[in-house]
Amino acid sequence: MSSYTGEVEVGGPVDVRELPGLTITKIATNPFNNNCYLLRDTATGDTLLVDAAGDPDRLLEALGDGTLIGIVTTHGHWDHWQGLDAVVQATGAPVLATAADAGELPVPVDRFLADGDTVTVGAHTLEARTIAGHTPGSVSLFYPQEGGHLFTGDCLFPGGVGNTEKDAKRFASLLDDVETKLFGRCPDSTWVYPGHGGDTTLGAERPSLAEWRERGW
Repeated sequence: MSSYTGEVEVGGPVDVRELPGLTITKIATNPFNNNCYLLRDTATGDTLLVDAAGDPDRLLEALGDGTLIGIVTTHGHWDHWQGLDAVVQATGAPVLATAADAGELPVPVDRFLADGDTVTVGAHTLEARTIAGHTPGSVSLFYPQEGGHLFTGDCLFPGGVGNTEKDAKRFASLLDDVETKLFGRCPDSTWVYPGHGGDTTLGAERPSLAEWRERGW
């Protein structure tokens, strides 16, 4: 049985989940206790980074002898890309993000992600789900194998969706997309890896969707 818990701290050890042929490494980084994730194909060493949020030296150390084949930036908020420029300079890896959030990033985007696009890491394929509300163009990545694994950035956390600054229209958009594209397309067994804090599952959060909509955040 895996010892993975998803509980990490800035400056503390990484947490590693071993799936068949794919390793997920979770790292907490500055500036705001952001979560970064390295997804590595164990056969090829090909590795995808989800959010170069900070501490680029630590991210590169965790990459080790892997080959960084891409960096997905989940959204344009600055705390999620503080390490992006340094990691790109060190590795030459292409940057993937949505067109709507690309203008916020400190480096050019090499590939624009749209809803339904796929991202491959060696033999493994993840599906992009675009979510509007927290930012105009946030993106989540869904790996459908082994019960489902979902990297949500700041769109979904344990206990609710991301911050929409009390804007009712943005909140409705965010929750609509989260309900339709995440809860509506993924099983309850899906493990959720958010942009900050601990992990959860869709099954644990699904009963609260109506409560979230009623409270408005």
